[in-house]
Amino acid sequence: MLRLLFNRRVLLIAAGVGVLLAVALWPKTIAVDVGNVTRGPLVVTIDDEGVTRVRDRFVVSAPVSGRVLRIELEPGDQVKKGAVVARLQAETPPLLDTRSRAEAEAAIASARAVVGRAQADEERARATLAQAERELTRARELLKNELTSRQVVDAREAEQRTVQEALNAATFASRAAASDLQRAEARLAPASADLPGRVVTVTAPVDGVVLKRVRESESVVPAGDPLLEIGDPRRLEIVSDLLSTDAVRVKPGARVMIEQWGGDRVLDAKVRRIEPAGFTKISALGVEEQRVNVVMDFTDPAEAWTALGDAYRVEVRVVNWETAAALKVPTSALFRKGEAWAVYLFGDDGRARQALIEIGHQTGQDAEVTSGLSEGARVILHPGDTLTDGTRVSERPAS
Repeated sequence: MLRLLFNRRVLLIAAGVGVLLAVALWPKTIAVDVGNVTRGPLVVTIDDEGVTRVRDRFVVSAPVSGRVLRIELEPGDQVKKGAVVARLQAETPPLLDTRSRAEAEAAIASARAVVGRAQADEERARATLAQAERELTRARELLKNELTSRQVVDAREAEQRTVQEALNAATFASRAAASDLQRAEARLAPASADLPGRVVTVTAPVDGVVLKRVRESESVVPAGDPLLEIGDPRRLEIVSDLLSTDAVRVKPGARVMIEQWGGDRVLDAKVRRIEPAGFTKISALGVEEQRVNVVMDFTDPAEAWTALGDAYRVEVRVVNWETAAALKVPTSALFRKGEAWAVYLFGDDGRARQALIEIGHQTGQDAEVTSGLSEGARVILHPGDTLTDGTRVSERPAS
């Protein structure tokens, strides 16, 4: 009787130990996030920052040297073509000293000699051309009477064209020499009696808005010094300096989405031009990058972006590829299996099943599936290293 009770107790202990070992060694179920393979629009874009700018800018400069009077116009003020935008009080040009006058007189003499030589070359070229035209006419008459060959006529035509080009060059040289003479004589030309102290008005070249006032206060400026910048803010364009490796994938006419510009909607634009020359730019991390300016135009009506002005920051998304019905999988479900792409499917039996797939275009959120998955399949998101084929899994409740 005692032996029987002992054996029964041993059996119970052994059974308890077995149950504990089974529980300890039983595979654990891993909670995972699950996503779906869906069909819908997929847009691949090249994203970067951009800056707006007025397409046609006009710099109003001082026509003469003098003291510019205070400019009353402020940036943003409307101006009409021909309206007075600035006034200058012309100053007396400096007198030449003896040495400068002698140099100016010598320059005039030299320029006159160059003009004479250029005119002589032009007359000689005219005479040579007249002779070449006579020779060509004579050769053509002989060819009609079959007294010469076509080769001789071709040679006379080539000679006539060569002499004509020489005359054109001589004419241009004569004009350039005459201009040089005028510049040399201008140094010794007496100043106009009414120029010193006279107020010269500067007018707006076009209708538009004052974009920038270069000269804030009254000051002395040389001729050609910029005073104002005028433009039409309704003719805005967007410039984005893309990486050269991205710019080569952009085509003129490509659709562009304008975001983060301060409005409550996405603006539409299109690429007008990719500039042919790049430039080097230092990134915020100190890395040299080759950038290319890509110019874009708004396609939305002006009323949609009327709040934008010159040199405003925007975010541009240039569409590189898009389709309305792509089979797509979340990119967070993808991982590499050797050289291939793979995902873990959430099986109906509550186990993870590995599947090799092929993908095409992809964005930061979704990837185009070209083979290996079907619409409606459920995939495991963010698969960890502990997940293997056949692992028991459970769907984590959405937070």
